[in-house]
Amino acid sequence: MKTIRIILTLLAVLGLGQAVWAQAEKGTVLIKNGTVLTVTKGTLTETDVLIREGKIVQIGKGIAAPQGVNVIDATGLYVMPGIIDAHSHIALDQINEGTNSITPEVNTGDALNPFEVEIYRALAGGCTVSHALHGSANSIGGQSQTIKHRWGTYDPNALKMEGAPRTIKFALGENPTGHGRRDGTQPQTRMGVEFVIRKAFSEAREYMAKWDAYNKAKAVKGFRGAPPAYSLRMETLADILKGNIIVHCHSYRADEIQMLLRVCKDFGVTKVVFQHTNEGFKVAPEIAAAGAMASVFSDWWQYKLEVYYSTAYNAAILARNGVVTSINSDSPDLIRHLYHEAGKTQKYGGLSDDEALALITINPAKQLGVESRLGSLEVGKDGDVAIFKNHPLSIYGVPQYTLVDGIVRFDRAKDAADQRLMVDPKQTVDVTMYENGHGYDFCMSGAEFLFEEESKENK
Repeated sequence: MKTIRIILTLLAVLGLGQAVWAQAEKGTVLIKNGTVLTVTKGTLTETDVLIREGKIVQIGKGIAAPQGVNVIDATGLYVMPGIIDAHSHIALDQINEGTNSITPEVNTGDALNPFEVEIYRALAGGCTVSHALHGSANSIGGQSQTIKHRWGTYDPNALKMEGAPRTIKFALGENPTGHGRRDGTQPQTRMGVEFVIRKAFSEAREYMAKWDAYNKAKAVKGFRGAPPAYSLRMETLADILKGNIIVHCHSYRADEIQMLLRVCKDFGVTKVVFQHTNEGFKVAPEIAAAGAMASVFSDWWQYKLEVYYSTAYNAAILARNGVVTSINSDSPDLIRHLYHEAGKTQKYGGLSDDEALALITINPAKQLGVESRLGSLEVGKDGDVAIFKNHPLSIYGVPQYTLVDGIVRFDRAKDAADQRLMVDPKQTVDVTMYENGHGYDFCMSGAEFLFEEESKENK
């Protein structure tokens, strides 16, 4: 306890003390006279939003401020739901448990870093929630964690969004195969990726059957049999088959997207979100028919061979075909600009304001299973709000305030300059991940060792 107090004292000296002490709070605040972009219920001009104890309790005109409540004057500003990033690795490092092709027993929620400044920088872009994903070195990787950007807390658990459904990372293509160059490790081909997933699901079925048989038998008086061996890996896979965990699958090519849809159909898995989905536009009707969703880049491709082909119309085509679609970052930098990324779909696809904003609000909320609490400004939802000068879909949009649970976590005018921990503009930054010229792939962070032999061969 003494150590914690010393840490808190040091943080207070650094200007973070107030945020630290407030980490468990649910704030009360009145946002006055803004243009409210509800996303799901249209645009409301000169409208107020009252948040009490972290929840939106009233939206309307002329709301009187309760005594002692902080008031934010949003006159001339735009008020929107906090932005949600369905694919991120902030608050994490070494995100790949690359020791096996199947590692659902690990969980990114066990390794969150609340002091990572990228959380604050995300808030500076109006982003209040992100999906802290495991990497893509495994066919079935680790469980992942939906986090709220409660910057200033010292407690990693305080980042976790309480009540958010469980999720897990799958991966297809070159990342889990290692381009066929991993010595003795399965899978090494795209065919092998399908095999190891099917094998894992089949083993989970057998595991479930053994436990079902045991639980049935032990209900009989006099039964003395031993239970099956417990396996956290099998328990997690079983929960996927039972529908208790949402699958988020790294994917690029259309053929592999269809492959996983077949596998999931064969095993009764219905909760699937494809990540990246660069060739999703080729199979958009099939994705929609399966009830799967897609989280995409706005205009990133050609950074490696299997991502050679895509289109900036991808998000719009998927959305127009009935796929619940989001735009994500997979980047600690792009997470600050997701409103710009959503705006691109108005040039490439002609989406309306609400359709474009849905790509970074209500749609990623659906993909994370938290749409009842996040993604739109409605009474009863969490008080996660971003307030912009100029429309957020405009190139002139600039976040002014970001609130999480009704607490201002970013204030452009009042935050101390040194709190932003700006980098030295003269600092040399290595923009590539591998010595042999591969482009940076954030999903492979911490998995460089998988390519060591390849790098030596190319030298």
